[in-house]
Amino acid sequence: MMKKIGLLLLGAMAVIACSKENENTMYVKAKVKGLKKGTFYLQKQIDSMIVSVDSISVDGTEEFIMTDEVLSPEMYYLTLANSSKRVPFFGEKDTVTIVSQLNNFAIKAKVKGSVNQDLLTSFSDMQQDFNNQKLDLIKEEFEARKSGSQDSIDMVAVKLKKWQRKRYLYMTNFAVKNGNYEVAPYVALTELVNANIKLLDTVNNSMSPEVRASKYGQQLVQFVEDIKSTEGQ
Repeated sequence: MMKKIGLLLLGAMAVIACSKENENTMYVKAKVKGLKKGTFYLQKQIDSMIVSVDSISVDGTEEFIMTDEVLSPEMYYLTLANSSKRVPFFGEKDTVTIVSQLNNFAIKAKVKGSVNQDLLTSFSDMQQDFNNQKLDLIKEEFEARKSGSQDSIDMVAVKLKKWQRKRYLYMTNFAVKNGNYEVAPYVALTELVNANIKLLDTVNNSMSPEVRASKYGQQLVQFVEDIKSTEGQ
């Protein structure tokens, strides 16, 4: 009788353990059109290195699933082996869906799965607009230098400063507006590191308590504190 009770207790403990193990599981369901055979890695950044947390070799199918335990929402990468092609996405518990094509794997990828990801996609689209504007200004600067007109060169320099200021303000407003999501400190840490400390501090103060306690939230708090400490010396 005691043996049966012991087995029942062990069984119950196993169920509880599985439940705890799976409550933070992220399932990455991917479909790569045109895929016949290949190896994929699920990766994320740990310290300064990109490391693989899961991998899968597929043969004869376009669909596959990969997993990882996500304690705090953070950036992941779905990487195609033996290439530089990878799809960045905001990973968090539950299901993330990625649909792409073998050709133009990273460019054609469509990712769905969380509000953070939707916000990141929106932000990336706006980032592309800013990048296009900068390319136009670089072309304008090249033409000005080619013509040898100092007035034209100075005018482009003024435009570039205005462009940078507008870009920083947009990023700050985006992060402040979305202070309830982990994408806010992520944007600050990746795009505002060279901005005025006042802008970083504005984002820092706009985070909700939950986001402040997240991986990127803690990193942003520490980053701002380090800058203030250095400037105070």
